[in-house]
Amino acid sequence: MSVPQVARKIVTAIPGPKSQTLEEEHKKYVSAGVGQGMPIFAQSASGSTITDVDGNRFIDLASGIAVTGVGNCAPEVVKAVQDEVTKLTHTNFATTPYENYIDVCKKLAEHTPGDFPKKSVLVNSGAEAVENAIKIARRYTGRSAIVVMENAFHGRTNLTMAMTTKSMPYKQGFGAFAPDIYRVPFSYPLRDAFGADGAAAAKAATDKIELLVGSANVAAIIAEPIQGEGGFIVPAEGFLSGLADWAHAHDVLYISDEIQAGFCRSGKWFACEYDGVTPDLITTAKALGGGMPIAAVTGRADIMDAVQPGGIGGTYGGNPVSCVSALAAVGIMEKLDLPAKAAHIGEVVDGLLKPLVGEVPTVAEVRGHGAMIGIEFVKAGTMEPNKELVGRITKRTIQEGLIMLTCGINGNVIRLLPPLVITDDELTEAIEVLKEIIIEESAK
Repeated sequence: MSVPQVARKIVTAIPGPKSQTLEEEHKKYVSAGVGQGMPIFAQSASGSTITDVDGNRFIDLASGIAVTGVGNCAPEVVKAVQDEVTKLTHTNFATTPYENYIDVCKKLAEHTPGDFPKKSVLVNSGAEAVENAIKIARRYTGRSAIVVMENAFHGRTNLTMAMTTKSMPYKQGFGAFAPDIYRVPFSYPLRDAFGADGAAAAKAATDKIELLVGSANVAAIIAEPIQGEGGFIVPAEGFLSGLADWAHAHDVLYISDEIQAGFCRSGKWFACEYDGVTPDLITTAKALGGGMPIAAVTGRADIMDAVQPGGIGGTYGGNPVSCVSALAAVGIMEKLDLPAKAAHIGEVVDGLLKPLVGEVPTVAEVRGHGAMIGIEFVKAGTMEPNKELVGRITKRTIQEGLIMLTCGINGNVIRLLPPLVITDDELTEAIEVLKEIIIEESAK
C-alpha cells in the first residue's frame, strides 16, 4: 500500500487476537440472525476514527450507517447525555412530559421543508417512524393503499418488510406480510429507460399507480429521496417532484423517508430539497440522535392531529436522554454548517473517484449528493452487477484501516458515509487507499 498511515494505525493482523476471542463469544451468545459486517470489535471512537480492542485505528466511512454524522462521541453530545442522565433517564412523555421532547419537535419544525405549521411524534427507530407515518396517513385520508418504490428499504417490522423490496436477508422466511402495499419503479438513471428524464419516469410510475390501485384508494406515496440500502440511487431531476405533484393533485399524501439521507448528509438539511419537494410527512432517525436512538415523524399539523390521543407514541419514544443528544447534535449541525461541509466532502470524493469511470472498466458510476456517495461496480464490458469484486475490495479495505459498507439490490455498490466532521487529511487518506484498492482489484 503506497498511501502512508497517518489517521489510520494498523498494529496487528486484522482481526487481532482480542477481536478473534470476542468473535468466538459472539458466535456462542449472539443470534446468528444478527449481521456482522466487520471482523473487528470496537473499543472507542472519536470524530472520524474508531479504535478496536487490539489498538488498531480505522478511518470511519460508515458513521454507524449514517448515525454519527456529527462525529463519533462528539463532545457536545457526550456532555449533554452525561448531564441529563443525572436528572432524568425515563418517565414516558405521555405519562409525565418533559421540556426537551418539545424542544426536539421545535427543531424538527424549524429545519424540515415547508413554511406551514408542523407537529412531530418521537419514536425509537427508523422503521418505527415509517410505520407511524403510514398509520397517520391512513387515519388522515381514510384510505389504505400505500405506494412504495422498487429497490426501497424501509425497515424490518412486518409492515416495513412489506414495503422493502429485497427478500434476502430482510424478508426471507418472515411472511405473511402486511397487505395493500403496491410497488412502482424508482428512477434509476444508470439503468432505466428514462435516464435523465425524471418527469417521464414519474409519469410511468404514476400511470402504474392508476392501473394497479387507482388514485382514489391511495393513502400515501413514500419514497427515499436517495435510495439507501437499494444502492445509493439518485433519481433524475423531476422524478420526486413529479410523484409529489401527482399525489397532491389526487389528495394523496407524499412521505419523504429521510432516515438515511436526512440531517445534512446530502449537502442540504433534507435531500428532498434537491428536487424542490415539500413532503406532507417526513421520517427521520439515524443522524438526528448523534449516536443515541431517536426517530421522528414530522408533518403538517392538521395531518398529525388527525390521530386520536394514544394512537401513536410508545414507552421509550423521545426518551429524555435521547432528546438532549438530538438537541446537541442539531446544534452542531447548525454551528458548523454541516450541509456545507457535506457538500465539500462530496466535491473531494468526486474529484478523486469520478475519474475512475471510463478509466477502470468495472466502475460503472460514482454518484450521490454531498457525503452520501455510492460506487457501482459491474463486470468489465457489461452492465452485469459485480458483487464478487465488491466483496474483494471491502475485504481489503478493512485490512488497510477503513470501515465502510456495501449496499445495492444486487450487492454491487460500495457506499461512503463518513462523519461530516471528517478532516480533509483524513478523507483524502481514506479515499486514496480505497482508490488504490479499486484499481488493483479491478485489474485481477
